[in-house]
Amino acid sequence: MYSDHISLREIKAENFTFPKKFLFGTASSAYQYEGAYITDGKTLSNWDVFTNITGKISDGSHGNVAVDHYHRYPEDLDLMEDLGVNSYRFSLSWARILPKGRFGDVNMEGIYHYNRMINAILERGMEPFVTMTHYVIPQELELRYESWLNPEIREDFEHYAKICFRYFGNRVKFWATFNEPNVQVILGYRKGTYPPSRCSKNFGNCTRGDSYREPLVAAHNVIRSHLAAVNLYRTKIQEKQRGNIGIVMNAIWFEPVSDSLADRLATERAQAFYLTWFLDPVVFGRYPKEMQEILGEDLPKFTKDDLKSSKNGLDFIGINQYTSRYAKDCMHSTCEPGKGGSKSEGFVNSNALKDGLTLGEPTGVNWFNVYPQGMEEMLMYATERYKNIPIVCNRKRKGADIRGYFTWSLLDNFEWVSGYTIRFGLYHVDFDTQERTPRLSASWYKNFIFQHKAQCKDDDA
Repeated sequence: MYSDHISLREIKAENFTFPKKFLFGTASSAYQYEGAYITDGKTLSNWDVFTNITGKISDGSHGNVAVDHYHRYPEDLDLMEDLGVNSYRFSLSWARILPKGRFGDVNMEGIYHYNRMINAILERGMEPFVTMTHYVIPQELELRYESWLNPEIREDFEHYAKICFRYFGNRVKFWATFNEPNVQVILGYRKGTYPPSRCSKNFGNCTRGDSYREPLVAAHNVIRSHLAAVNLYRTKIQEKQRGNIGIVMNAIWFEPVSDSLADRLATERAQAFYLTWFLDPVVFGRYPKEMQEILGEDLPKFTKDDLKSSKNGLDFIGINQYTSRYAKDCMHSTCEPGKGGSKSEGFVNSNALKDGLTLGEPTGVNWFNVYPQGMEEMLMYATERYKNIPIVCNRKRKGADIRGYFTWSLLDNFEWVSGYTIRFGLYHVDFDTQERTPRLSASWYKNFIFQHKAQCKDDDA
C-alpha cells in the first residue's frame, strides 16, 4: 500500500523504523507541473481546453507553463536527490504520447522526453513510480466520442497502456493506471466543476449532463479500462518486466456525526459511493452491496472478460488521504436541501463540521482539515477489506502493511480549479521567475528521511 498526504505533526521520528526498501518520495502530475502544453508534438488535452475557458479557474490562470517541469526536471530531480528521497511518483501526459489516441501515431518526441526523464531519475538512485493518467486525456477523445461516457475508451486506454509498457516498462517497476478516478468522475460528471463540465442543473452550473446516470457510466468505463490494462500487463508483460500495477484512490475517512445506527450505517454507504465504488470491482468483480441495494438495475454490468480480469486486479492500492469528514444519514433522517444526500450519493450528507467544530485541525484550505487518526483508520479499513492483496512492509501499524509514502508535493504548482491560489510545495515557487526556494517543511522531510536511512533494518523475509 502506498500513501500520499498524511499529516505527521506531533509524531516523533524515533517512534518508527522503516525497511530498507521503503519508498520515501514526492509526487506530481503532468498537467500541474509540466507546462509546455503544445511543445514537441503534444496536442491539447481536456484540461488545456478547460482552463482556457473564462471563469473555470478561480484566479483565471492555466497550466500552459505551470512550474515548467518539462524543461526544468533535471533541476527538480536534483532537489529531490538533495532531500534524500528514493522514489518519484509522477504522471505521464497521454496527449504528449498519443496526441490523437489510437487514431494517430505515437509522438516520439514525447517518448524521448519521458525516456530521458526516467533515465535521469534512475541515475539519481530513485525509483520511478509512474501514473498513466492523472485526470487528463487527449481532447481528441472528448471530441470524437465523449471520452469516459463511451465504452470505446477502454480500447483507447488499453492501447495507451501498451505503448507505455513498450517504451518505459523495462525501467518502470511501479505503474498506477489512474490517479483518483473517483474525484475525476464526481467533479467531472456529477458536480461539473472539472472537465467535461457535465451535471444536472440542481448539482451545478452546467449546460448538459445527468448527475445521476453519467457518473455511473463514466466510472464503469474507467474501471473496465483499468482491468483491460491490468489484463494486458498480466498476460503479456509482467513476467518479462517484473513490475507491479495498481491504482491510486482519493480516500476520505468518514466518522458518524452521531452514535445512532442510521449515521453509523451512513459511513459505510459513504465509503461505498466514494472509495469502494472503484476498488470492489477491481478486487471482487462486483460493486459494493450498498450501491447494489440502492441503485439496483441502474448500475452498469460487467462482462465475463471483465470479471476474469478482476481476479488479479491490483498489486497494490495507493491511498491519497487529505482529510476526514462526518457522515449523516439522509435515508431515514431529514437533511437540509442542497447539502448532498441524494440517491446518487448514497443518501449521505458529509461535512467537516459538527456543532460548529471542525473534525481535526482546520487549515487555510476550506476542504482540507488535518485529522491524523483518519489516515490510520483509512489504512486499516483498506487492509481489512482487501486483505487478499499482497502488501508487504517491514513496519506494520496494527497489521497494515505500507510500502511507501509520497509527499504532495515537491513544488508549489497549478492546483486545478484553485489555480495558483493554494500552495502545497516543500519548495516555494515564484511563478514569475520559476525560482524554487526551500521551506522549513523541506528541511523537516530531509531530516526525517536521513534519520531513518541511518537506522533502517533489513526487510522481513
